[in-house]
Amino acid sequence: MKSKGLILIVAIAVIFIGFSSAYVVDETEQVVVTQFGRVVGEPKLSPGLFFKVPFIQQTTYFPKNLLQWDGDPGQIPTLDKTYIWVDAFARWRIIDPIKFFQTVSNLISAQGRLDDIIDPAVRNFITSYSLIETVRLTNRELDTFEIGLEDVKKEQAVLITTGRDKITKGILEQAQPKLTPFGIELVDVKIKRINYVEQVRESVYGRMIAERKQIAEKFRSEGKGEASKIIGEKERDLKQITSEAYRTAQEIMGKAEAESTRIYAAAYGLDPEFYSFIKSLEVYNETLGEESTLILSTDSDFLKYLKGFQQNP
Repeated sequence: MKSKGLILIVAIAVIFIGFSSAYVVDETEQVVVTQFGRVVGEPKLSPGLFFKVPFIQQTTYFPKNLLQWDGDPGQIPTLDKTYIWVDAFARWRIIDPIKFFQTVSNLISAQGRLDDIIDPAVRNFITSYSLIETVRLTNRELDTFEIGLEDVKKEQAVLITTGRDKITKGILEQAQPKLTPFGIELVDVKIKRINYVEQVRESVYGRMIAERKQIAEKFRSEGKGEASKIIGEKERDLKQITSEAYRTAQEIMGKAEAESTRIYAAAYGLDPEFYSFIKSLEVYNETLGEESTLILSTDSDFLKYLKGFQQNP
């Protein structure tokens, strides 16, 4: 019974020691083995099952995939003295886990070192170039979706000599040599966001409002000019139509009166005495009323037809 118990204890001890000495490395991990705080052997970079001296040797795991660094947005003046907020980020990885363990030992300390190295590099490059250089990549013509901004776009056109891509590449090249002693490779650095500080932003918004008011005023003046042109053309066409209509009406009336005169002349020409009689009656009707009193000589031609009536009742 004692031998069986001893065997069981030994078996348990062997299993415990086996579990304590074995460790697994994942595809996304790399391991550094230390003994009393000092690195032992080569780092384990490939996935698989490995063994160490139990209780004496310790394993420290580090990620092998890309890691993120996100800088704190800060106020930086550009070369043209424009104050802007710059928010940058980077991607990095551990390429030498032994150096990384010996220098920074963990990810939190590594983030602090990245802050100390990348942030100054970003500041150095932003202050060395004008604002337009940090915003634009090339001299490609700007797209515009607002009518009337074409003139503003031409006035504000500035040639780009460096561009945003080269600036971020310069930041990476400046920061990488300082990170190599820590076993860190800086894969990429990008500027996430650039914005004006509050005071500059208000000035920019004011200029934008003034530009759009100028564009609106331009449209209004063009519209008023076009409206005046249309009204002038309408008045001119109206006068022309009225003049032509009046001329046509006068021509028709003249022809009608001429034709009427011709007909009257032809009719009255057949009997002039009858024409004289009719006209005298019309004059009598217009001048002689119930209360009219005329004193005329009996020799007057005006009463010759009345005298004839008196003689031949």
